[in-house]
Amino acid sequence: MLFKDLSLIEPLLRALSTEGYEHPTPIQEQSIPIILQRRDLLGCAQTGTGKTAAFALPILQLLHTKQPAKPGSKAIRCLILTPTRELAIQIDESIAAYGRHTNFRHLVVFGGVSQFSQTESLKRGCDILVATPGRLLDLMNQGYISLRDIEIFVLDEADRMLDMGFIHDVKKVIAKLPSQRQTLFFSATMPPEISNLANSILTDPLRVEVTPVSSTAEKVAQALYFVDKANKKHLLQHLLTNSDVRSVLVFTRTKHGANKVVGDLVKSGTKAEAIHGNKSQNARQAALENFKKGKIRVLVATDIAARGIDIEELSHVINYELPNIPETYVHRIGRTGRAGASGIALSFCEAEEIPYLKDIQKLTGQLIPIEEEHPYAANLVAPGLPVARGKEKVAPRPAPQVQKSAPVQRPDVIPMPERRPDTQKPSPHHKPQRPRPVANTNGKDRPAERPAGQDRNNSSGASNRERDRNDRNNRPGQRPERRERSERPYQPDQRPARNNSQETPAPPANRGGRFSSILEVSSIEKQDRPKSQSRERDDRNRNSGSKDSRPPFGGDRKKKW
Repeated sequence: MLFKDLSLIEPLLRALSTEGYEHPTPIQEQSIPIILQRRDLLGCAQTGTGKTAAFALPILQLLHTKQPAKPGSKAIRCLILTPTRELAIQIDESIAAYGRHTNFRHLVVFGGVSQFSQTESLKRGCDILVATPGRLLDLMNQGYISLRDIEIFVLDEADRMLDMGFIHDVKKVIAKLPSQRQTLFFSATMPPEISNLANSILTDPLRVEVTPVSSTAEKVAQALYFVDKANKKHLLQHLLTNSDVRSVLVFTRTKHGANKVVGDLVKSGTKAEAIHGNKSQNARQAALENFKKGKIRVLVATDIAARGIDIEELSHVINYELPNIPETYVHRIGRTGRAGASGIALSFCEAEEIPYLKDIQKLTGQLIPIEEEHPYAANLVAPGLPVARGKEKVAPRPAPQVQKSAPVQRPDVIPMPERRPDTQKPSPHHKPQRPRPVANTNGKDRPAERPAGQDRNNSSGASNRERDRNDRNNRPGQRPERRERSERPYQPDQRPARNNSQETPAPPANRGGRFSSILEVSSIEKQDRPKSQSRERDDRNRNSGSKDSRPPFGGDRKKKW
């Protein structure tokens, strides 16, 4: 099929002929007729398949056939929202190339640069506005942009918007759009979150999906190099010695890593520059222009620029560091092999990046060939493709062999176990009770014999123990038992004196019976204590007429606890 078979107007066909395009890509072939019917579109295609021309050409034709209600109006009729500055510049350049034979005014606005030139162009008016979410909301809040006259709204690289955290800004922009509009939704991948967003902003859309989700370009040759982290720079310099590597786009995960790679390449004599978020927009654009014109051989970029770099005849893409998001790998290698051309994608992998490699192979569904013939090869093992659940080939288990054992015969009489002898030794502190010897008529001491039929614990035995206890208490100088001492009332006059020659002092008059409390005992002892000649000072009993100048209660003295 040719572009002229898609019912495009003559100015657009002439511009396509100037650019050298004759045959549309599959996404263009399916999307252009749907957009010309003014239907909402949900397009899913991998990067590098021509999505920009798929919506830019029909938009130019729709705006050309339908003139604005007010001639000479400066209102914005089409808004194209993109996640990165580089992608916004690329789309604006494509619109300028395809609409060179039309009179449409187009403008691109993005952050990182002064807004003076952008606001001056907005005052003159534009028909098609390409913008990034941050700068667009800033100019809307300042009153330079109004979206009430928007007829067509395009959300490009929606999945990248979600990854970069612009989803809330996108919702703020959508809230300002008129309800009656045509919405075009394009994304390289279609995860569930993007599908939910598309359902919320599209009205009865038609879905176009020309390639499987997260598939890589067919004409991109991939290779994997296992290498240690310290040898990555040496391997990169080794690959650049090949004359077939004409232009190389190197991807890193961090900005610091991009600057470090550029420094190593410059030291080795290779011209290289870096583009990342810390660079100003003018520096990023200058580095990209130098790379396109062939002034530098290597361009080092971070993932933020992976979607916005469209370079013709890019021979190699090198993943200096594997991305931690598997979808990013698809976008990285999609920078080469664009528009049906062939390309080569090389990836360096160290030991810590093997889990990232496993996720990438799981997403793409294919194993990346391993290149082992290089001087910096590391001894690593590549993970294989995971097997889908339910498709595992499991060998059938053999049937378990059950062996029938003979029934246990129970004996009629259960033999009792033999009783073990008592091996417990008596305690060394144990003293067996011996009967008290009594006087014998023969003059020899022998144990008292218990009468026949009399038990140890009977009443006669109890009376004997009571008699023994009384005999012990009646001995001179013998202390009574504890139980009897507590039952007997206190009698101070019966206490034995220390010396027989010393007389026992007479008890106080108030010590006649039991004490009611310990306080009474202390008061009695205090009365018996002899009084000293010098009376101790007591501030609490001091009268008001005393000549003592010290404060009462001893306030000037420090207490030591």
